[in-house]
Amino acid sequence: MPSRYHLRLSDPAKARGNDPGLAFRAVSAEGFAEELENALREDSLFTRWKAAQPDPDAVDPGLGVTDANAVVSGAQQDLSIDLIATTSIPGAVLRHRLRLLAGHGWALHDVTAA
Repeated sequence: MPSRYHLRLSDPAKARGNDPGLAFRAVSAEGFAEELENALREDSLFTRWKAAQPDPDAVDPGLGVTDANAVVSGAQQDLSIDLIATTSIPGAVLRHRLRLLAGHGWALHDVTAA
């Protein structure tokens, strides 16, 4: 069953993961939404991250789950960006992807049934 995750990037310029090859590149609400949506729908972010691990074969394949129906919208709110991600991906996997993309520059505000 899909869930709706309400997320905030308080300082979008600092919402970048530790690895520039995996981190957000966007500067607009729409760009952040598009990058997160792609990270939920496709496995390319996970595949790049997995390949960089010391033992890629030991990585839990459950972290690579995708949701072809995931939808993310973004809106500028003063200086921050609000994202709403609707997906069937488990919360732990969503948090992992957000840490890759945004590092610690994001916050989860609410989760509701979609």
